[in-house]
Amino acid sequence: MKPQAAFGAIWALLAGCAIVGLTAGLIGQATAQTMVEHSSEVRMQLDFVVPAPALAKFLPDGFEPNIATSGAAKDCNVRMIFIDRVDITKPDGSPATPGSNQLVYLAVPVKRAGSSEAAQMLIYGLTADPKDAPGPHGVYAHANTHRMSRSTSVAAGQPTLTEEHWEFAAASGERMEVRLKYERAAARKTSNEVKFFSSVNPSFFQIFKIDQGLDIMRNATVPVRDRVTEFSYKAGGGKIAPLFDGTEKVVSIDALHWYTRGVYLP
Repeated sequence: MKPQAAFGAIWALLAGCAIVGLTAGLIGQATAQTMVEHSSEVRMQLDFVVPAPALAKFLPDGFEPNIATSGAAKDCNVRMIFIDRVDITKPDGSPATPGSNQLVYLAVPVKRAGSSEAAQMLIYGLTADPKDAPGPHGVYAHANTHRMSRSTSVAAGQPTLTEEHWEFAAASGERMEVRLKYERAAARKTSNEVKFFSSVNPSFFQIFKIDQGLDIMRNATVPVRDRVTEFSYKAGGGKIAPLFDGTEKVVSIDALHWYTRGVYLP
């Protein structure tokens, strides 16, 4: 294969597989939808392989993991997604109250048992805003300890370097934290429309309509250049302790430099 063709094939694979959500057959086009809010965000995503028996206890009857067997999302069964909601707006475009927030959630790629209907399921989250807990999906706890810092340095003739630290912890013991430094690269634009179900009320879901800039910086499957120079994370405690028992593996580190999301009810 020619180098140019090979590069195009790799990016087609990335765009199709390493996205927050799988889109095939997700949305019924004939159903009217009601917009809840819109937000512009910056995200850091860690793809994990966690113990399957522990994860199964978080999924309600009728749903099962939908694990990719190839591509950038290969073997991932849960995603830890750190989110800086920079601007949150109401359906009419006016600022929400509050107009920003920081949070982290665990999302599982799922499908209905015995079907090919793919979606995502939120199983747990920590939010800086106590008013967001438990939230419409019923899975958020207030992070009484939380911090987020992100800095970027640029110099002539040098790569763009970014350093990030995200930390969320609840009084009940749950903690999700990541520190990393990486060489930033141009993101790849992708668009998706995904159902996000609640693990505590599986009859409830929201539809996320997404445009995003995806920068895959380290991946266990696809041949991307590893641009992460420092990386550490902490996760576990409380309800999520069985998922992060020391046997979990990080299979992808993805920066989403920009992420715009419209949230809809069916």
